[in-house]
Order: sequence, then C-alpha cells, then structure tokens
Amino acid sequence: MAARVLLRTAGKHVKTRGFHSGHQLGKLVQYNLTDIGEGIKEVTVRNWFVKENDEVKQFDDICEVESDKATVSITSRFDGKVTKLHYQVGDLAFVGKPLVEIDVEDDGREVEESVNKVEETDKVKDPVKIVDEVVKNVEETIFEGVVVTESPEESPYSEKNWNKSLATPAVRRIAMENKIKLSDVKGTGKNGRVMKEDILAYLNQSKDTTTTKTSLTTVQKAMNKTMTAALKIPQFGFSDQIDVTRLVRFRKEAKDFAEKKGVKLTFLPFFIKAISKALLQYPVLNSTFDSEKEEIVYKHFHNVGVAIDSPSGLLVPNVKNVEGLSIIEIARELDRLKDLAGKMKLSPADLAGGTFTISNIGNLGGTGSSPVILPPQVAILGICQIQRLPRFDTSGAVVPADILTVSWSADHRIIDGATVARCTEVFRHYLHNPSTLLLDL
Repeated sequence: MAARVLLRTAGKHVKTRGFHSGHQLGKLVQYNLTDIGEGIKEVTVRNWFVKENDEVKQFDDICEVESDKATVSITSRFDGKVTKLHYQVGDLAFVGKPLVEIDVEDDGREVEESVNKVEETDKVKDPVKIVDEVVKNVEETIFEGVVVTESPEESPYSEKNWNKSLATPAVRRIAMENKIKLSDVKGTGKNGRVMKEDILAYLNQSKDTTTTKTSLTTVQKAMNKTMTAALKIPQFGFSDQIDVTRLVRFRKEAKDFAEKKGVKLTFLPFFIKAISKALLQYPVLNSTFDSEKEEIVYKHFHNVGVAIDSPSGLLVPNVKNVEGLSIIEIARELDRLKDLAGKMKLSPADLAGGTFTISNIGNLGGTGSSPVILPPQVAILGICQIQRLPRFDTSGAVVPADILTVSWSADHRIIDGATVARCTEVFRHYLHNPSTLLLDL
C-alpha cells in the first residue's frame, strides 16, 4: 500500500513531505508527491535543492513547487542518497506520482516497521485514521532515544511539552531549535495541530512584519528638495483669528450665481483675492530674497500658489495675475487646476512662477497649522478650518460666530512680525467685508 504524511498551513508558504511504502523500503524508496490540499492535482517544479547522487537527511529541502494558490517546499523523510529526479525545473509534477527516488540505508528499516503497523490495520476504512496512525508511528520512531539535557519542568522544548500539542517532527524540531513550548502556540491545523507557519507567526509576533520599502515618486522627490532648502531659512510664525461670519453668509448667497456660470464657488477664491489686496500694501511679502547678493526682488504680479492634493502627492500650482482677476475668474481657474491635478496633467507653466502661497489645510480639517515657506518665496499663509464658536457682540451678549484661524510663516531675514501683523489686518478687512472684493478690483 501507499501512505502519505501531509503538513499543511493556512499561509502561502508551507512544508509538506510524504513517503511511499513497499518491499524496497530497505534499499530504494520511491518518493511520491503528496497531496498538498485545496484540490490541487498538479504543480510546477520551481527549483531543485538536490541533484542525483546527493546525500540528504531528514527534513532537508528537496525541491520547491508552485501552484496557483501557494508555494510549497518538499522535504525529505529519510537519510540517504538521491538516485533519481523524476522532473526538471519548469515541468508539471502530479500529486501521487513519483517525485524522486532515495537510496535509504539503516533508518529505512525503522520507517518500514512503522508503516507495516498500519498495513496490519488495513481494514480501517477511514483514511484520516490511517494517516494519524502513520504520523504517530513515525514520530515515535524519529524521537526514540532523544535525550533531554534539561529537566522536564525547566526545558521549553522537553519531551513533556512535546506531548501537550499535536505537531509533526519537522515542526517539533523548529520549536526545539527556537526553544518554543508547543503548548504556547495556537495550532491552525486539523484538530489543533501546530503547523510550521504557526511557529513562524509566533516567532514574528513581536516584530514588525508589515513594513515595505518604496522609492520616492517624482512629486515626493521635488518636495524633498524644496523642503530641505526651506529648512535653511530662519522662519517665524504668526497666528490670528478672523471673524468671517459675513463671508460665510455672502458666499452662501453667491453660490447660485456662480453655479449658473459653471463655477464651484468655495471660500478659497475669496482668500486668494483678499491676500492679493493685502500684498499690494505690503509687497515685501510677495518678493524673493537673494542672500548672496543681499538683494530683495519685488514682484509686481501676484501668482498665488495653492497646495492641492493629487494621486502622486502634494502639488502647488498657482493662479496667475490674481491682482487683475475677479472672484469668479479665480474660482474658474482653481477648478481647472484641481481637475488637472487630479488627472496628473498639470503643465510646467501651471506649477512655475509662484510668488506667494496659501496652504489651505482647512478643507481637510484642523484648527491650526505651521506652514513651511516654499523657496524662493519669503512668506506663506496657512488657512485652517472655519469653526462656529461663541463670541461677544458690542453689547456684551454671547453670539455665534464663524471664526477662521490663519497661520503665517515668514522669512525673518527680511520680514518682521509687525509687517505680517499689519498685512493680516488688511486681509481681515476684506474678509469681514466681502462685498468690497467684488466692487474693487
């Protein structure tokens, strides 16, 4: 008769081994490919770890095979010499068919005795019981005469602990080598049998096995370069809160008008136009600084950059010549830039030439930020989430108000805090009186 022993785990990589009994077992063993489960009938031989005339020992890897569901390593049950390989790399190997032949010496007789015990009970019709009996007999044969140098109570891999959990010899060996008590490992095999993958999972449970390495995308590389340069600039921060209750109401009333023109009107066009108005009065915030020549280069146009999230990372295209655009024109241009950013189709011209940047983190949430200057610019304005908060009116009564928090970062080599504070007051004026943004270009 033929008998097979199967080790199978729930993971992708499993160890399996089998043997074929017969009258030749004392000399030559024909080693069949065992059933590796999940209805798999054939596999592809990916790699041989042995060649003809190689000596092998128990548990040595013989070959690696692959199905459409798993990669499987086949290991040797015997000590002996490989006399024949039945397949070449790339061939299809079939379950139940000969895989290799091994010339077995002394230990082959011991395994034959274990198999013969099963042959005597061949009347048992349940194949699971036959397999379990084979496993038991083989384990008894392999571990006969093993000496434990530590006391059963102290040794984490003592014979006492072996008998507490179901496991095949190969799994017990791994547990012994790593000083693992099988009783501490949750088995995922049949009847709670501890599998090789269970041991590996136990070993790795305290390690981070979910990390991966990826190269930076083109966008991330550009950000890395820009932010590294930004850290060389001595920056100072400034924050303030602005009551935008009137702006919230005004924008709500203007949305329908904008939609008729095919424009989605958010708060951002108002912020962009308001900061442009403020930059007209404080042009140093719309400049660049040449530290080597110690020169400030003032820009007479306002190309306001806006940080936009894209599939490849953060992009900062800019709305050109904001000082000459209306709110609706700014909104239409923002729609165009956001659409192109989402498709990763922004042109170099869309990304180049920015003179000032708004970091609009408010659309994602957050009540505060610390934006970082984008060189060669000298200032950046962070816009946070608008919150509905209680405030006191002129009579001292508590009233609800829409409050916007803004955060500045500025190049402290050429800009002082007073300039930023005064610029914020102009910005506040236009947001507090949004109608003036429409009347005064």
